[in-house]
Amino acid sequence: MDRLTELELFVKVAELGSLGGAAEALGLSNPAASRYLASLEARLSARLVERNTRRLYLTSEGQDFYERARALLAELKEAEAAVHSSTLNPSGVLRISASLSFSMQQIAPRLVRYHQLYPQVRIHIETANRYLDMIDNGIDVAIRNREFEPDSSITIRRLGSTRRVLCASASYLAERGQPQTPEALAGHDFLIYVHANNAHELRLSRGDHTQTVPIQGLLESNDGQVLRAAALSGLGILVQPSYIVYDDIVAGRLVPLLNDWDLPRIQINIAYPNRRHLSAKVRSFIDFMVAEFERDEAERKWTSFMGLQRTVGR
Repeated sequence: MDRLTELELFVKVAELGSLGGAAEALGLSNPAASRYLASLEARLSARLVERNTRRLYLTSEGQDFYERARALLAELKEAEAAVHSSTLNPSGVLRISASLSFSMQQIAPRLVRYHQLYPQVRIHIETANRYLDMIDNGIDVAIRNREFEPDSSITIRRLGSTRRVLCASASYLAERGQPQTPEALAGHDFLIYVHANNAHELRLSRGDHTQTVPIQGLLESNDGQVLRAAALSGLGILVQPSYIVYDDIVAGRLVPLLNDWDLPRIQINIAYPNRRHLSAKVRSFIDFMVAEFERDEAERKWTSFMGLQRTVGR
């Protein structure tokens, strides 16, 4: 027999003083209600209810059990209501994993708007330039650049794509010259992100023509912000996703190079464990980021050729 239904029936019997009334309240037939009550008493080896021709009343054991059962059912109802509320109203701690660059430039500046919409959600950002195991590290959502996940338990939602851009400071180009062709890159100092695919070569394409250029790093790092800072100081040529250097290029702090050539593009996804019922906090952040990227036309900006090709000294 269903123990929860036994408890619910017994509490209703105690409150209504009628087995028939309790059965009707729970949508049970009278015979079924009788079986549930008999099963409960048999399991407890105790007489909970006495019957006479006019009404039912509780035994002393029944009265004590009623108090406990009523409290238990009330606590269960509160627990269910709390869980239901959390699926409708985002709350709790949301754990996000993303690279330092993406966290600094694309997540942190948007958190004020997110907090205004969902004030009950607290944010924990785990910055990592490698892909953390989401389950082992308790990650709710992660920003990743691969087109698919090898783990079938992880779902991805596309945020957009971005070019990779060659750029350098005006001071570096004034000293070393501005390359106008892929061949002219030979002998330049590069700032290399070691986690990039084929980090020590550039696969440049323009129309139907593709050209591969080997490069050597004056500075190599596993973090894009280290390389960006070095580029701004004039150390060498930077190769980074457009979302990292777009504002620097628009502001003139960095100059795009060979802007009519294209490097393999990077897809930006938001990944999350494949659960049947997503929590409200996870769903809210995913939908928020998708809406933010659409509002800002991020993909259009980051995949454009920007029309900012300049030559130092002109």
